[in-house]
Amino acid sequence: MQKSKTFFRSEVNLLDGPIFRALIVFAMPLFISNIFQQLYNTADTMIVGNYLGASSLAAVGACTPVFDLLVGFALGIGNGLSLVVARGFGAGDEGLLKKSVACSIVVWAVSSLVLTIVGIQVLRPLLWALNTPVEIIQESYRYISVIAWFIFVMFAYNLCAGLMRAIGDSVMPLVFLVVSSLLNIVLDLLLITRFHMGVQGAAVATVISQGVSVLLCILYIGWKVPLLIPQKKHFRFDGALYWEMCGQGLSMGFMSSIVSVGSVILQYGINGLGILVVAGHTAARKLYMFFNMPFIAMAMAMSTFASQNKGAGQGGRVRKALKYSYIFDVAAAGVITVFLLFSAPALVKLISGSNAPELVHNGSLYLMVVGPFYAVLGVLMQSRCALQGIGEKLLPLISSVIELVGKIVFVVVFIPWSGYLAVIFCEPAIWCVMTLQLLFSLYRNPFIKRAGING
Repeated sequence: MQKSKTFFRSEVNLLDGPIFRALIVFAMPLFISNIFQQLYNTADTMIVGNYLGASSLAAVGACTPVFDLLVGFALGIGNGLSLVVARGFGAGDEGLLKKSVACSIVVWAVSSLVLTIVGIQVLRPLLWALNTPVEIIQESYRYISVIAWFIFVMFAYNLCAGLMRAIGDSVMPLVFLVVSSLLNIVLDLLLITRFHMGVQGAAVATVISQGVSVLLCILYIGWKVPLLIPQKKHFRFDGALYWEMCGQGLSMGFMSSIVSVGSVILQYGINGLGILVVAGHTAARKLYMFFNMPFIAMAMAMSTFASQNKGAGQGGRVRKALKYSYIFDVAAAGVITVFLLFSAPALVKLISGSNAPELVHNGSLYLMVVGPFYAVLGVLMQSRCALQGIGEKLLPLISSVIELVGKIVFVVVFIPWSGYLAVIFCEPAIWCVMTLQLLFSLYRNPFIKRAGING
């Protein structure tokens, strides 16, 4: 495969040239994409909070971990599949790349069907098991049931965008996401304020908008990226390839699910603290995700960078990229921490649409405590994505198990003892343990270690 013929104007060369510049150029569209992706959730939160009230806001927040559990598994599988495609691209093997795309389509179809069937069956029992307040459980179910029925749409966009990123194109997925995010805001306002659909309207708006982005991705790939279009022969069963792709995809899917199960368990502890605490935490988590986006973008860039360079056998570039990304984490966390110290209360009021003192205090305190730990979280995510990019399946999964166990301990032991304060310190404490495990795993990895010896 002639790489010079497959690079389009929107693609970034991750295999040659300055490393930090390539990471930043590739990560910048991902960062902007994350901003607009977050607009889906933030627009829902602001419009629900301002037009439907704190009770409806709490209803959406109470089912957020269920949303993450269902959608996160699908997105994890999609990300894992795209990493195998990226390694084929890095190796310059067009046949392997097209076969990987074909395999991705098959896995997407089967996984979507299974997730939809399972999701619909477990939604209501899961909301009850989460100790969701009885006065908001019906609203929560109406919101999350729409998402469950159309989970294949969320999965499809992530897969299409991941395939384009696998060959170095992070720009066009951004363009399509911008269009769908703006559409989501318009539909939110229309369905909630004009058609009075309540929280269900917010879910319908999200699904329709995401569907538009999927359609745009498919049309663009068909028009401009023939490299990603498999032929009939590429769908022939290849046991080794399917094993590798299913292993990588399921590893990331289960990792995402384990993280989400931990969030579900943590939400159980939060739901028992009252509606105002749930609403304040919901607003704070939306803001937390917003400020987490630079680190997510760098981690996504790192996964593609590591995958392509693993395919090309360039471990030295992966080691250097990790060092640059860690410096970025510390600098970005410092800026965010200072900003949150001065702006957290105003931001919580803006997102929640409430001036209730308990709501604003809890949300603000959460943000100000978590701020400095963004540096740890960034190192965690980039280390994990690098391991996944070079083909590790078990070690990143272990880090998620650590997170799950830690959240169980906090819910059982610390939250009943110290309330919302334990919720605030739960994740930062667990991040520190997870980061140590991942750094040790990178240090012991043969591909990374060999690059250090040769470098």
